[in-house]
Order: sequence, then structure tokens, then C-alpha cells
Amino acid sequence: MPATSARLAAWMGSQKRMSCGTHHNSDRFQRRFGYNESWIKINVLLRLPKGFQAARVALALALMGGITRGLAAETGQLDANLTLFSVMAALNAAGFDADLQSCFNHPLRKQVRQQIAAKNPPSAFELKRFLRDHRLGDDAQTMALFVSFALVVEAPSFKYRVRENDVPPEVTALSGLQDLMKKFHQEAGIDELWKQAQPWIEKQLAAYHEPASRAVLEANGYLRNVTSGYLGRRFQIYLDLLGPPNQVHTRSYGDEFFVVITPSPEPQYEEIRHRYLQYLIDPLTLKYSEQIEKKKSILDLALAAPALPEIYKNDVTLLVQRCLVKAIEGRLMSGPGASEKRQQWVQQAAAEGFVLVPYFSEALAAYEKQEQALRLYFPEMIQGIDLRKEDKRFENFQFASAPFPRKPRHTCQQEEVVTPSGLDKTLEDAEKLLNARPRQIEEARKLFLSVLADTDEKAKRAKAYYGLARIATLEKNPELAERQFQRVLELDPDPFTKAWTLVYLGNLSDLAGEADRAREYYQAATAVEGASAKAREQADRGLKGEFRRKAQ
Repeated sequence: MPATSARLAAWMGSQKRMSCGTHHNSDRFQRRFGYNESWIKINVLLRLPKGFQAARVALALALMGGITRGLAAETGQLDANLTLFSVMAALNAAGFDADLQSCFNHPLRKQVRQQIAAKNPPSAFELKRFLRDHRLGDDAQTMALFVSFALVVEAPSFKYRVRENDVPPEVTALSGLQDLMKKFHQEAGIDELWKQAQPWIEKQLAAYHEPASRAVLEANGYLRNVTSGYLGRRFQIYLDLLGPPNQVHTRSYGDEFFVVITPSPEPQYEEIRHRYLQYLIDPLTLKYSEQIEKKKSILDLALAAPALPEIYKNDVTLLVQRCLVKAIEGRLMSGPGASEKRQQWVQQAAAEGFVLVPYFSEALAAYEKQEQALRLYFPEMIQGIDLRKEDKRFENFQFASAPFPRKPRHTCQQEEVVTPSGLDKTLEDAEKLLNARPRQIEEARKLFLSVLADTDEKAKRAKAYYGLARIATLEKNPELAERQFQRVLELDPDPFTKAWTLVYLGNLSDLAGEADRAREYYQAATAVEGASAKAREQADRGLKGEFRRKAQ
């Protein structure tokens, strides 16, 4: 072992003993706070002495990556939601046609609208009248109102699931909607539509898994957090496939922080990171609000900015929070031309009225060179705000008359709409037949077999065998199903297909009474990078023995 590595290992060992020695009942402490061996290692790494900074960052981020993936899988930080699905289905049934012709709508929106229209539930007429009476100034505001409602109730009863004090006033004003939604949910058969939508949902969740995990990891890494914020708080991302495209909604109720994302041409990675940074920074600014209040005269500079929303001109704590988040986003920019990009980012933020972004950008450069986590360094940053210096910085400064345009939005004209063709289309058609109600098994089987006959491409053959294996399970032929699922694993399956294949093999092993073998499959499924949240959930249920008990 090289001398540096040996010294590092020895120092970490001594620090670990010190960390463990501070808790008289480490098992109880671990159960209460979720601390474990990885957490202790990270805690030690964050205290490494000078000369080990590079090792500290690299090793801590690697360990945090494992914790972040485990946390996301355990708590379902990225998911879809039945209540939100039901409310958005109702909104569509009521005639909410915002961006209905956009090519970036998810196909599920049109499908659900057609299915509900065919059923013609009596409550749909009442919903149309309700929407007419409660529609706000524009479609985005109306959408936001119903998102707020969906996040504080729970289907199928649609009773409030939060404390009365946490129900926002605009939701309280939606008198009668709870009873109306309960009726619509039943009449429209939302539970069945939700089940049918799962393949779409799981595919979208799989697409978001990597960018969402990366956004959380980057933010935690920069702030040097070893957990996702303060104990007892919750950060939750919900994907909404029934809403108009290109929208992101954020809500905070008590200790819960929600981000709702509608369809878009590509995963909203930067929006997720931005919202997650807000979630992490908000408690800091509230904790030190008294110190921040002493810098309130900074608002005099912000008042002169036409593009700055009024809420930031009247609340110095909110202004500090938003400026710090923006400054962190700038510091996280990397790649070719990163320095120029950061400088432009800071200049534009200042021109829009976020007057503390230049200061925080400078302060964060100093933060990066020291050892403390941001939650400990933050008071020093607030103390360092020099109001006279900031007055001087903005002397004769020209503010922008309107916000700068953000990242160019994709349009249907700019973006080629890719539709499945050839064997991809054949596989998609086969899946639709297999998931139809009633299932069209023979037609689906023919299409899967035709793919096997027409290609040697491993990924496509894996999907075809995956379809045939599921048909075998439906036909109560476990031996054939197992052989075909094993064939999937021998090929080159994508993460979605691989994870579900392992879950199915675990189910088959449970049915055969092979509990140990089933456990191996479930564990392998949870370890698949990019597996859907639903597949991980089913694997976790398998590890708890739920399917084994059913088999017995």
C-alpha cells in the first residue's frame, strides 16, 4: 500500500473509533437516525485534514452516491401518484384543453381522455361546471390550483391527508370538489385506468431515474450533506403524464416538499436540481432569519429592478434564499467555457434583480476551499454581506427591463417527433396487445416471434423473449416462462426489462418453494441501475416474503 494511502487508512481508522466511541448505544442510535457504516465513513471523510481534500471529495461523493440510490429506492422520492392521476384525469374530462395539440403531450393523456369520454360518467358534467366556475386567469394558474388540491387529499376518499392548518386557502375555497372527485373516481373507473397506465408510468420513471439521482447527488455533494436535508422532512418528485407539457410545480406543506413534473422532450434535470436546492436551503434561511433581517436594507437595491417579482422585493429572507440557490447553480456549471458561463449567469441574475448572486458567488468560491458543510459555513456568509460594498457594486448599474429568456424551449417544429418504426413498432404493438383489456395473447405472441425471426440484435431479442415469457406466465406454464426469462438475461436487456425479468424469476422461484433462490433474484433486481421504482417496490415486497406467503 502506498505511503499516502496507508496514512489515510490509519487516520480514518482512528477517526472511526472516535466516532463510534461517542455513542454508548450505537445500535439504538443507528436505528433512530439511520446512521450506518457508510455514514460514519462519510463523516470521517468530511473531517479529513489538509492534504487529503481530493480524497475527501472523491470518496465522500462515491459513498453518498450509494446512500442517495438507497434512499431513493427506500422512500420513493421519484414516483407517480394515484390521487394526482385521478385529479388530472378529472381536469381533462372537464374540458381542460391546455396545450392539447402539442406534440410533447404524453400519449396517455389522449388515451385516458378517450376512455373516460366513452364511459361518459355523470360526474363529468358537474366537473365541467366546477372548472368553469373556478378557472383562474390562465391555464398555468388553473393547473397549479388543481395540483395544490391533489397534493393535500388522498384517493379514493379525497379527504385531507394533511393538518387543517397546512391546507392552503386556495384549496379550502374549492368547496364541493372532494365529494365530486370521490364520485368521479368511482364512475370513471380510475383504479382500472391507473393499472392500465403502469407500463407508461414505469417507462417514464425509468427515464428520470438517472437524471433525478444525479441532481440530488450533485446538490448534496456541493453542500456536503450526508442526508437529504433536515431529519423528518421529505422531498418528493411526482411525474404527471396527464398534464399539459413542459410544466414544473413546486409545493411545500409542513415538512413535505413536492415537485410535480409534466411531460417534456427531455428529463427536467436542471429543474429538479433547482427545486432540490430550494428544499435544502430554505431551512437554513429560516434558521438564520434574524441575522438575515439585519441585512434588510439590501432590498433597497432590489426595488429598482423591474424584472424582479414583487415577493422578493418585500421579503429579504426569500431574496437571500433565491440568490444563494442561483449562485450555487452557477458554481456547479462545468465543461468547456464554464468560467464564461458562470460569469454570464451571475450577470444576468444580478440584472434581473437578484442582487446578492454576485456576492454569494464570491463567497462560495471561498467556501469551496475550506472544510465545513454549507449549513455550518452559512452564518459566516451572511455575516460577510457588506451593505456598503454592495451599494458600490450596483452604483450606476443597469437592471434588465424583463427576465432573460431561459433555456430555449423545444417546439414541435424544431424537434423531430420520433415515432417507432420497423421492429420497434412491432414490439410496441405486441406490448399494447398484451396489455389490452381483454388481452390479445395470440396476436401478441405472433408479433414477438416475428421479431425473433427478423433480427439478431440482442436488445430487441431480449424484449421479444420478455414478452413471450410473460405470456407463458399468463398461460400457467412456469417452466417455459423461466427458460425464456433466463434467455432475456443472456442477451442485452435494458434496465427496465432486466429488473422486471429478475422480479418475475423471483416470483416463479417463490411459487416453486425456492425461497433462497427467490431472494437472490429480488436482491439482484434492487441492484439494477436504472430500474423502475415499481420494479424496485415489487422486489422489496419479495424480499419481505409477501409473494412467498401467497404461494404457501
